[in-house]
Amino acid sequence: MYHPTSRVLTVLELLQSRPSITGPELAARLEMDVLTVRRYIMHLQDVGIPVEATIGRHGGYRLRPGFKLPPLLFTEEEATAIMLGLLGTSWLEIGQSSIAVEGALAKVSRVLPVHVRQRLDTMSEHLFFFSPQQETRPDVSLLLKLSEAIGQQQRIAIEYRSHRDETTHRNVEPYGIVGWNGRWYLVGYCCLRQDYRTFRLDRIQQVEALTEPFERPEDFDCRAYVMKMYAGEVARWHIEVEFQATLYAVQQKIPASHGTLTATPTGVLFQSRYEDINGMARYLMALNMPFVVRQPTELREALLRLAEQIMQHATAQ
Repeated sequence: MYHPTSRVLTVLELLQSRPSITGPELAARLEMDVLTVRRYIMHLQDVGIPVEATIGRHGGYRLRPGFKLPPLLFTEEEATAIMLGLLGTSWLEIGQSSIAVEGALAKVSRVLPVHVRQRLDTMSEHLFFFSPQQETRPDVSLLLKLSEAIGQQQRIAIEYRSHRDETTHRNVEPYGIVGWNGRWYLVGYCCLRQDYRTFRLDRIQQVEALTEPFERPEDFDCRAYVMKMYAGEVARWHIEVEFQATLYAVQQKIPASHGTLTATPTGVLFQSRYEDINGMARYLMALNMPFVVRQPTELREALLRLAEQIMQHATAQ
């Protein structure tokens, strides 16, 4: 059974798809009488849709010649969700072109009512997203290739660099892509290891789609698998670092998802859990703020190693 609003929108769709359509034809398509069709036509005219009625043997209803209705109509809630998604692409650490994002934002904005557009423009002007791990951004073309292979259930051949900087060639049955703790992972079955595996997207050097199909286990949960694999690792190192800066200054550089920030008499205490001690050392140095390591000792050692590497590069002839 049709909802009245759905019927009005269906009338509009039919008018857009045909140069002209008669009242009886509309009535038959929508299973209603001609008088109801006329009432719905008047509803469209009342909201500014230029529906014209013609009389005679070939009479009927049509949209005014040259009138182009925007192909998308969003509610304010839908438009807000789309705008937030587009504005948050940098925070999601996807290597999406800023030109593409700006173009999409402009197109969405054009099809919105004026008052909705003004509210969302105000919102976008005061929203700022920072991505702290630029080096982990996956390329959009890689995401598209992997997603296509996942959707078609086709194996892929990848060249993968491990955390030990060792490169292997593997055939993989891709199941899904999961974002976890600031990184992106491909989850699937590795034919080389003959077991389920995760692959960091920033370590995939090359990918090639194969013509070999596969069947994914119906009960396999990609998100649950990643959580099981990495939840323990995240808790491996308990990090406590005190920054010699104001709480506001530290908050501008460290997202809340990275750990807790607590004001102290001498600065700000940053507490977190992290799986890669060397990665944490690089991250802290990139923040460009003075700090003191409270724990663990391994973090101090990682910072000393990083300092030695910097000195070697700086003094190399």
